[in-house]
Amino acid sequence: MEEYLNKVIHGDCLSVMKKLPDNCIDLVLTDPPYGIGESRKDNASRGKQRGGLKNNALGCSRDYPKKEWDNKIPTKEMSDEIKRISKHQIIWGGNYFVEYLENSPCWIVWDKDNGKNDFADCELAWTNYKTAVRKFKWRWHGMLQEDMKNKDIRQHPTQKPVELMVWCLENYLMKKWDKDRRPIVFDGFAGSGTTAVACKKCGCDYILVEKEKDYCDIIHKRLAQETLF
Repeated sequence: MEEYLNKVIHGDCLSVMKKLPDNCIDLVLTDPPYGIGESRKDNASRGKQRGGLKNNALGCSRDYPKKEWDNKIPTKEMSDEIKRISKHQIIWGGNYFVEYLENSPCWIVWDKDNGKNDFADCELAWTNYKTAVRKFKWRWHGMLQEDMKNKDIRQHPTQKPVELMVWCLENYLMKKWDKDRRPIVFDGFAGSGTTAVACKKCGCDYILVEKEKDYCDIIHKRLAQETLF
């Protein structure tokens, strides 16, 4: 497994997971496709807001690669492999495929503080932790972000804020981490690489898998700009 650490693997996450031993990952922190057609820009407001390639209402510095990555949810086999390789899991969008997941008392609610529109007010993450439901509030609405002085560049339609992923790591993985090694985080649906950026900020090792070459290139450029490790 050492050959995978702190790497961005261009490939299929299921194939990669099958090469990993049981319980070798401390936390799977991932945001898989929800099967709601984001790649086809089905959302009415989002379709109106996306204009040109630069300085559009979503704050993107470039147009998104045109990929059909969100036309179906992860399979049960993927869900089973995620559980097999890892001790803990935080899976954004788990409410879209709850039939593959166990009942959990600990859901994470991300309040996007995005005002009145047809976007979702919140997003949910399923976890296998045994603590209570927790909420994280971080504004994320087009050009408006919680930290306007240090804005994230939006390079993926469903990109999460770095601070959200940092919060997940700090409050679930790192809070009681007292081992003499760095924790290992896995993200099989890497997108623009936010999980890896958060890992670098928190001092975690990571394994990222992304099937689209365009996004792998984005991740490499993004990580090259992140100096903390």
